[in-house]
Amino acid sequence: MRPIVTLLTDFGLADSYVAEMKAAIYSEGTEIRIVDLSHLVPPGDIRTAQYLLGRAWSRFPRGTVHVVVVDPGVGSRRRAIAVHQAGQFFVGPDNGVFSSVLDGGDVVELRVGHDASPTFHGRDVFAPAAARLALGEPFGVLGPAIKDPICLPVLMLQVRGGAVEGVVVYVDRFGTLVSNIPGETVAGATAVEVAGTRVGPLKRTFSDVASGEPVAYVGSGGMLEVAVRDGSATERLGVGVEAKVTVTQR
Repeated sequence: MRPIVTLLTDFGLADSYVAEMKAAIYSEGTEIRIVDLSHLVPPGDIRTAQYLLGRAWSRFPRGTVHVVVVDPGVGSRRRAIAVHQAGQFFVGPDNGVFSSVLDGGDVVELRVGHDASPTFHGRDVFAPAAARLALGEPFGVLGPAIKDPICLPVLMLQVRGGAVEGVVVYVDRFGTLVSNIPGETVAGATAVEVAGTRVGPLKRTFSDVASGEPVAYVGSGGMLEVAVRDGSATERLGVGVEAKVTVTQR
């Protein structure tokens, strides 16, 4: 099977940055397959990149290399790292973007060459390292092991009486609000509220409500989501990331 490298960035699609990263990968080996996870992460939004990576990475085969370049600290004293976790590899900045894959993983610090652009480590550091891993270079060759990678604080759930409280962690392009509440904790929920606005009881899918109405359900990523059928929940409810989500079970 041809090796796979995935790319997740905040570069957008208007400039040449993504193509330059792909050129750096193909320069190491044209047999590598590149999969674009997304290039539309809001600029510098580490939490969103962490969410998207955490949702997608485990669906890829063993040996896949995931490159994440959401890197507001590029060129500073922040470290460049690679992570080995569950048979897969992750390459990018040490800024918390890999928080969901650090537990139990091995981490090394990448060497940054003197000829690397201080503003484009994605092309000059991360892409070549990822390509070499995909082509079979031993993980330990990349650099020295480190024990203190940056890990973002976990967004905790709270249980108060018969209610579970969480927050919105992501808003997709349809305006769907994705929470940090696992679906298995909301079975039989009788009421869902977002920032104090009642959404209704848990449903199975969008067609369970009328067009234009809000609906709460367990999404394809396994978490509680709130959408508006044929519309946008973030616009209808006037909320976004960090909005409080409450699930009541009676």
